Amino acid sequence: MAINLEDIPELSPNTQALPYLKQLIEERGKLKVKVHLTGGATVIDCGIDTAGSYEAGVLFAKICLGGLAEVKLSWGDFGGLYYPAVEVTTDHPLRACMASQYAGWVIKKGNYFAMGSGPARARAGGEELFAKLEYKDSAAAAVLCLEGRELPPAEVVSYVAEKCGCRVQDLYLLIAPTASPVGSVQIAARSVETGLHKMLELGYDLGRIQNGLGIAPLPPPAGDDMTALGRTNDAVLYGATVYYNVRDTDDTLQPLIEQVPSCSSRDYGTAFQELYERYGNFYAIDPLLFSPASVWLHNNTTGRTFRKGGPRPDLLRKSFRIED
Repeated sequence: MAINLEDIPELSPNTQALPYLKQLIEERGKLKVKVHLTGGATVIDCGIDTAGSYEAGVLFAKICLGGLAEVKLSWGDFGGLYYPAVEVTTDHPLRACMASQYAGWVIKKGNYFAMGSGPARARAGGEELFAKLEYKDSAAAAVLCLEGRELPPAEVVSYVAEKCGCRVQDLYLLIAPTASPVGSVQIAARSVETGLHKMLELGYDLGRIQNGLGIAPLPPPAGDDMTALGRTNDAVLYGATVYYNVRDTDDTLQPLIEQVPSCSSRDYGTAFQELYERYGNFYAIDPLLFSPASVWLHNNTTGRTFRKGGPRPDLLRKSFRIED
């Protein structure tokens, strides 16, 4: 289903992300990040050879959302578990979440591997998703957010610049490992995006969604990336609540709401790391599991709101190793 997301310069994710990128670079010492010049591009280390910080994580998340969403840290009540949280609000859900934040670009060059997300995806436009969105960002700059353990070498920089069709001096790459403060924040900030992607997989017309708000617990950094991957997934699957304003018919939204939350999956109710160990393969896990715990759909046309799902504090406590 084509959505036809128009290329509007003032809503360019790559352009709108630049002020937050500039702040990250200028305040590198305060934010505990490091800036390198690699192959002519600017590479910002947000947690590999430096500690990183929660404040840097908020900026990383805003950049990943193409500067088209607000991100803040707060506290939330997750079914009786009062815990640090990441809140996201966007009035441009498709541009911010699907055309920018979604981690749809696997960066694999030689021995290098990282998951790519952020505005540069809309410059490259190589994913099947962009055929559905009918969108490509024409901005001069390209900003790519990486989740990985190694800083990208010059070979990767050249590869990304070529795919984006930009000069290397206009390319910016940010990277943070999963097991880091920045990693925890930027992944927990994917609550709204996760719900949108689930609805896209269900065949829903995302062009009907006008706004999105989400909150998810901020997973504590773990000692290794596998444990961190489990915690960050559990934060969304068993902790996140999302709210969307939609223009549609109630007859469409009523059956849809039953299918969107994570509780609609056959694998619901088991911590992510346990599922991974059970199947031994990430792709064997039911793809319908990857959804927020609680989903609200408000129909702006009729004024009715539909809700399904809820947080699982028992699984969050287990995953985060909270001892009362």
